Amino acid sequence: MIAKQVETISYSEFKRLLKDHQITEVVVLGLANHRDTLGKPLCPCRFYPDKQEEIKHRTWICACDDMQIYKYCHCLLFVNVEGLPITEHLPQDHEGREAYGIIRDPHPDKGRAVAKVQERHKEGEA
Repeated sequence: MIAKQVETISYSEFKRLLKDHQITEVVVLGLANHRDTLGKPLCPCRFYPDKQEEIKHRTWICACDDMQIYKYCHCLLFVNVEGLPITEHLPQDHEGREAYGIIRDPHPDKGRAVAKVQERHKEGEA
């Protein structure tokens, strides 16, 4: 189930998963384990003092806020064809931009669901 979700996101927004299948497998297994043990696919690439508290905030449930707002995957599960994470939409001081520089979004019309909702709300307030 989690692997299918990852494939769907990858195909619809990126057209590619990380080339290193061992890393992809570890991340997917971590997501599946969290879904089975916690009820939600909490990102396995971060440390949480209290996983149940993190679930309440929803920030790091895959597809996490960074993916939904910036189209950036901290786990490097979703990358461009060069194997790099998309950083174009990140704030300037974000760790991803500092590490990788600006990596353009090859499909700006896809993904970023939460960012698009936020933009519509801002337009409605203006």
